[in-house]
Amino acid sequence: MSIERLRKIMVALRDPVHGCPWDREQTWSSIAPHTLEEAFELADAIEQGDAAKVRDELGDLLFQVVFQARIAEEQGLFGFDAVAATISDKLERRHPHVFGAVSVRTADEQTIAWEVHKAAEREAAGLGRGVLDGVTLGLPALTRAAKLGKRAAGVGFDWTAAADVVDKLDEELDELRRALADRDESKASEELGDLLFTIAQLGRHLGADAEGALRAANAKFERRFRHIEAALAARGRTPQQTSPAELETLWAQAKQEIG
Repeated sequence: MSIERLRKIMVALRDPVHGCPWDREQTWSSIAPHTLEEAFELADAIEQGDAAKVRDELGDLLFQVVFQARIAEEQGLFGFDAVAATISDKLERRHPHVFGAVSVRTADEQTIAWEVHKAAEREAAGLGRGVLDGVTLGLPALTRAAKLGKRAAGVGFDWTAAADVVDKLDEELDELRRALADRDESKASEELGDLLFTIAQLGRHLGADAEGALRAANAKFERRFRHIEAALAARGRTPQQTSPAELETLWAQAKQEIG
């Protein structure tokens, strides 16, 4: 099986005598940033709609799981099979409507049931009963903001509609403007954080992933700016040799030509 082949390769890479020096030196902590990077690269490939790249990035992410599990196995903690068994048990436990006798009619009902199961699991694991307990600190900030807001919404602490969140955005913008007028950099930074947090909640109310929306905006900015660079290169120039006014004109053209 392919997974067994991958596991054997991992064992060989970590071999104390014949393995790869870099792979042998890695720990959970040193590998964690690479795991996050691979997850983001997978998300990028999915957004591009590139099936071959999605396949490759899924492989890279799977390798990260095998790597982390191998480190644990060497320490006598657990192995890959235990990881697979744990997620299998969890999926069956959280889907009683599929693997049991419970009936769930809609996706919304399943979302509610899922959160109830997770809350019960956190309590059983001694993670506390606080509404916000267990929201991972290592998540991208916008994603974590949305999850915090979702948890609070579960107990009724939320805006009624997206329009109410937009009103809150206006309020936060006014506070940012005042901080800028006062030349209070610390306060301006704080208000910027409040603004970003509110934007994450707006995304939640719109049913949109704020993190994904920002990645898409980044890609759009790159696409347009590279179009500007190409247009200037055809004229034998660079952005550094171009006035801000002309760059703005080229930007407007890029929006019309490539969206």
